[in-house]
Order: sequence, then C-alpha cells, then structure tokens
Amino acid sequence: MKKRFEFQVDQRFHKKRLDEFLFNEFRALSKAYLRRVVKEENCEVNGFVANTGIVLKTNDFVEIEVDINQEKGMKAEKMPLDIVYEDPEIIVINKSQGILVHPTNYERNGTLLNGLTHHLNKNSKNGFFVRPHLIHRLDRETSGLIVIAKNPRASRILCSHFKRKLFEKKYLALVKGVVKKDFGEIKAPIGRDADEKKWKVIKGKKTSHTNYRVIERYIDKTLLELEPVTGRTNQLRIHCHYLGHTIIGDNLHNNFDHSRLCLHASHLSFWHPSKNEKLELDSDIPQSIKIFLFSKE
Repeated sequence: MKKRFEFQVDQRFHKKRLDEFLFNEFRALSKAYLRRVVKEENCEVNGFVANTGIVLKTNDFVEIEVDINQEKGMKAEKMPLDIVYEDPEIIVINKSQGILVHPTNYERNGTLLNGLTHHLNKNSKNGFFVRPHLIHRLDRETSGLIVIAKNPRASRILCSHFKRKLFEKKYLALVKGVVKKDFGEIKAPIGRDADEKKWKVIKGKKTSHTNYRVIERYIDKTLLELEPVTGRTNQLRIHCHYLGHTIIGDNLHNNFDHSRLCLHASHLSFWHPSKNEKLELDSDIPQSIKIFLFSKE
C-alpha cells in the first residue's frame, strides 16, 4: 500500500540533489525503486513535479508517495574487507574469489555491497546514510580490484570516465598450455547462444577485443596479463578459451583443474573524481593461485 510522505529540507541537504535526499530518507528502499517513483511523477518539490537531478535548498518542501514494502534496499552486514585505498569519495577493495559483488533476486545477503554498506555507515555521526555506488563489476569467481563511489556525484563522474574508456584495467590469468607469442590480441565477437543459454564467440555478434601479454611460461601452463579493450559478459574467459588456452578453473568451459577460477583483477588506473590526479593501484596474484602454480611444477 502506498503512503504519502512530507519533508522539509534542512541545512544538511542545501545544494544537494533530490535523489541524494531521498536515498537518505528511505534507506530501506532501493535506489532503482526511488528513481522510478520520481520518474512516474509521484514526487513534488514546492508543489511542482520534480526530477531526481533537481538541486534542493534549505526549507524546500518535498512530497513523495511510495510503497515502503515494495522493494528493499541494501542490508548492512559486517564482513572483513581488504581495503586498498579509501578517501571521502571513493573506496577500492581487493575482492576475494567467491564473493558476489551485489545482491540478486536469489541472493540478498553476503555480498560485497552488503559489507560496504556496513563499513561506510558504522561511524556515521552527521545523519547521512552512505550508499555504495558500483562503477564496474567483477564476476563472483574473479578476485581483485574494484572501485566503489561513496556519493552520486563521484559515481556520475567515474561512470562517465568508464564509458569514455578512461579506466585502465588489467588482469592476471593462469591458462592451460604454453602460449607461444609473447603478446597479441584477440578479436572475436561475443553473443548469447539461445539454445545453449551461454555466452560464447558467435559470428555477427558484438565486437570484442582483448590484448594479452605473457608474464611467465611453465611446463604446461602460462601466466598471462590480459587487458580488455571492450567489456562483454565473460569476455576474458571466452577469449582465452577461443585462443585455445582456457583459464584454469574455468568451469564455464569445463575446466576443473583447480578449485577456483585463476583470474585476478590486478591493476586499476583511473582519474580521481575530484582531485586532478590519476590513481594507479595494483594487487598481487592471490596465494590461492600461487599455491597451485608452484605445486604443479
């Protein structure tokens, strides 16, 4: 059942956007639901239908009609986080393998965003509720670096940078067999096979491009550095398999040689959303991959 709420904006939200104000007031509702409520013209500021980007002033009058039981937002959960970098606007986490980045319809708890919601609000003293904003994603099976914005402004800037390819991402992948070329590129279109219900190389689908470089060769495997130029679903896993060197532990391509996918997001380079500086962050290959690497030599 929908209920109408009325607020008067205080000084904390002077010159803040309407969506930031609503995210703070309705912490149990998802951002997507609140944005939809505003888009459907169920929110007014000072008697006029508003949009999420309107900038508020102290004493503005906000009216909105929502169903408080419609959709739930992020539940805060305490969990260990490997923090590589943090400041008032962004946080970079070295994600463990096996951790889902964000909740789904089937898994609402135990994700990275659940843990970040707890971390970002555990010492809150000014009444602001901080929601983590994803800039990019990593598969559950992939470990490594991921950046999260702490406010909508930083999120908008970083998402814009991401779309303009101002982010540099590199991965370490342990693959089957010995890759002969020291470096190269893989250009193979990726799409979803409706019959097999899986993503794979399909002629005529979206152009996909990955650069690779050999880091080290072993008797029956190779450590590669991968740089995705495009960002298709499961691109690195599909491209390595297409190259003839499946990533070890890639169960999507029937490799069960190791208990984990040997793919790690090892490098991030991007411009800070406020400071005029470029951040260069690195993460060493995890011990869970190193153990397999040297134990099999």
